[in-house]
Amino acid sequence: MEETKFKFERLIIWQKAMDFGESINKLAKTFPAEELYNLSSQIRRAGDSIALNIAEGSIGQTNAEQKKFIGYSIRSLAEVITCLHKAKLRSYTDYNNFERLYSEAFSLMNMMISFRNNIK
Repeated sequence: MEETKFKFERLIIWQKAMDFGESINKLAKTFPAEELYNLSSQIRRAGDSIALNIAEGSIGQTNAEQKKFIGYSIRSLAEVITCLHKAKLRSYTDYNNFERLYSEAFSLMNMMISFRNNIK
């Protein structure tokens, strides 16, 4: 493993959010061209925002600020979940891929809520 310089790089929720964001990006690349500036863009931005907000909240912030940014990450994840449902309804992903990503999202959501609840 690479040496980490920033504390957020050691956070499991950040690492999982980074991986999840890449999975979402991979999915969005399979959407039809007509979705490039709509659902593809939206799900990518929301997927990236999860890890971005975790990182931003962990750098030199008060505990209250860190909680606020974890809340932003949770909201971004909820946005991704909604986009996943849209992708399924529009037949841009199959059932198995939807279920895999949905399960990852649920796990990450629970981890982030637990992390936020443990910030004093």
